[in-house]
Amino acid sequence: MKYIIDTHTFLWYGGNDKRLSDTSKNIIENPQNQIFISIASLWEIAIKNSIGKLEIAIPYREIITEIDKSDFVILPITFADTIIVNKLPWKHKDPFDRIILAQSIVNQIPIISIDVIFDEYDEIERIW
Repeated sequence: MKYIIDTHTFLWYGGNDKRLSDTSKNIIENPQNQIFISIASLWEIAIKNSIGKLEIAIPYREIITEIDKSDFVILPITFADTIIVNKLPWKHKDPFDRIILAQSIVNQIPIISIDVIFDEYDEIERIW
């Protein structure tokens, strides 16, 4: 099955953070599943790290190695994603999360996220 991971899910998984649910960890580590990370998440990490709002354990440029080691697939942003962003109700204001929501809808992929506001969108299946 295919899943898209939210930014914090990626960071918590990579950092072996106890806040990551067992369900989420099991899904991510199941070799039968294909795990996507949005390019929007990498953009978010890069911005927040560069302004000192987010500390990461490795230099940012090495994140790609961690993505490759985990067999995650980077999901690009498409024009179809932006059409959905343009139509999404403003229940959630975070621009990074809004594009991840749109990618979930366009690709019909559940999101692995602790963010309960995602449940406000009928088209989204959130797993935690």
